[in-house]
Amino acid sequence: MDAPVDSPPQQSAAGAFCPPEARPFALVAAILASSMGFIDGSVVALAMPAIRADLGASLVDAQWISNGYMLFLSALVLIGGAAGDVFGVRNLFAAGIVLFMATSLACALAPDAGTLIVMRALQGVGAAVMVPGSLALIAKSYPAATRGQAIGVWAAYSSLTTAAGPFVGGMVLSFGADWMWRTIFAINVPIGLVALALLLGRVPRDRPAERRPLDHLGALLATAGLGLMAWGLTEFGLAEAERSVSPSVALAAGAAIFFLFVLWERRARVPMVKLELFSSRAFSGANLYTLFLFFALGAVLFFLPMTVVSAWGAPEWQASLMMLPLSLAIALFSGRAGRLADRRGPRLLLTIGALLVGLSYAGLAATAPLMMMWQVWFPILFLQAAGMAMLVSPLSAAVMLATPDADTGLASGVNNAVARAAGMMAVAALGAVASLAFAGVSDGRLPGVEFGARPEIALDAAAATLRLE
Repeated sequence: MDAPVDSPPQQSAAGAFCPPEARPFALVAAILASSMGFIDGSVVALAMPAIRADLGASLVDAQWISNGYMLFLSALVLIGGAAGDVFGVRNLFAAGIVLFMATSLACALAPDAGTLIVMRALQGVGAAVMVPGSLALIAKSYPAATRGQAIGVWAAYSSLTTAAGPFVGGMVLSFGADWMWRTIFAINVPIGLVALALLLGRVPRDRPAERRPLDHLGALLATAGLGLMAWGLTEFGLAEAERSVSPSVALAAGAAIFFLFVLWERRARVPMVKLELFSSRAFSGANLYTLFLFFALGAVLFFLPMTVVSAWGAPEWQASLMMLPLSLAIALFSGRAGRLADRRGPRLLLTIGALLVGLSYAGLAATAPLMMMWQVWFPILFLQAAGMAMLVSPLSAAVMLATPDADTGLASGVNNAVARAAGMMAVAALGAVASLAFAGVSDGRLPGVEFGARPEIALDAAAATLRLE
């Protein structure tokens, strides 16, 4: 018999709140919710040229459409994870899904770039509760002996459900009107409804580990610090006359506020982040690993589609095919990697995976001038895919295994915050580099055209310049 969904659960002997018969439903709900975030992350970058064409958005607008989401996710995911430990993972996870669905619909209806940026930021608030909730739900539903395998299944099927997302999105964007990018946000609504039905109908409530107030000041300081640093990095990509604030001032202010956040967390009676978690070498090492990995991955996922579509002139559906190796490799091999991490520990897999990913990115950089998407870049991306397939499950398992059971939500929040902050900083910092590099290469021959604009916009600008000459 299924456990009553609104009755306090009995803790199992293995330490998991969820009875065995309900665990598959918890896992599927977590997979579906994660898929919403993965679809947004992969297809939004692919759709950015269409979004810019439809809404008249600049490169800085495009950066903030991405960074507005990641800013609030990376800052508030800490409090989202901690809140799950205080109020119960299931109910907070459900609330995050509802907010994410509502803001996804608002993104689909956005009339201009400014509205889309605001709605993406609010979508990030929902994701800040939903994203750590998915991993924390699995961690609390499964005992430690099978947790790595469950995380591997979650990673595999989350990737499998989203592998078709970029391809279908690319087909729609290639052969549909510019406004068809709106469907990539609208699709989150039916996916979220199914996840909610499974979560609320079949998964019991978990009992909160403790009752404690939430650290609102800590969340405010983290948000302000990260936001100012991202703003400063974004401003570096603008001409001096177009800057609304000195980049150096914004960066310095953001760093100072983030330092105050750390000081506050050390003194707060009930901190948002338990700094003693970082006394564990395993926990600190896994998060430092996450920082470097997701900085590199975030940069590639954001700029690779724009490079292929805008600079090389490939249609969106072809660019979307370049994302398939990553998703399919994670789908096929993450479960095996998770089981291997359960048996032998994550260190060897993390070492080999990082080596493969690093070699693949070096290969992309070295061969970019060749502009050979299928002959060169596509095979290199298989190397990246193999490395990431070795990393996803063991890295998540390493974070969870280094954390007390009572703090799994917080640990998931910290790790997700590190990953999202890394991606946010990559987009902001390298957006500035891309703008400056494009300005140098074009040498003023394409006035009004920025890196990442649709190819036809660049051609129109070039034609106009020739007519003037």
